[in-house]
Amino acid sequence: MSKALFLDQNFQGEDFSSAVLPLGEYDNCTFLNCQFANANLSDNSFAECEFVDCDLSNAVIKNASFRDVTFKKCKLLGWQFDECHAFLLSFQFDHCILNYASFYQLKLKKILFENCQLVEVDFTESDLSQARFLNCDLNGAVFNRTQLEKADLRTAHHYSIDPELNAVKKARFSLIGVAGLLDKYGINIE
Repeated sequence: MSKALFLDQNFQGEDFSSAVLPLGEYDNCTFLNCQFANANLSDNSFAECEFVDCDLSNAVIKNASFRDVTFKKCKLLGWQFDECHAFLLSFQFDHCILNYASFYQLKLKKILFENCQLVEVDFTESDLSQARFLNCDLNGAVFNRTQLEKADLRTAHHYSIDPELNAVKKARFSLIGVAGLLDKYGINIE
């Protein structure tokens, strides 16, 4: 089945939770205030697209492609990013809620998370080298065998990262955030 091509299109206020998003390649498209909750976005391709004020919670994204995609003020609860097509995968998030998402084993060098909720997100075995977590809530986020070299977590909070299990060389942390690197020792820092 061939995919339709959508170039430079704007989608505003559409509800793709009940109406199916046509299978296609979306290049330089904008989705503004659209509903994608529980929608099936599998096998679609998104390149240089922007999602603004959209609810994409629990959307199915199996084999979907995301290249240079920006999410602003979006809700992406429970996304399984590890199920999408990994080739050229790149995106950034601004003021988004990504709670319970999984980035398992993904290469996300230089990814930007700004003012995001990342509660109980799984970053196991991900490459987050040079990633920036600017003012992000990482409460309960899982970092296990994660590459965090040169990552910036100076303004991130509520994280717990074991430096013995994760590569943190030259990562940047704030003095107050250092406690999140010592959690496993059960010590009290006052």
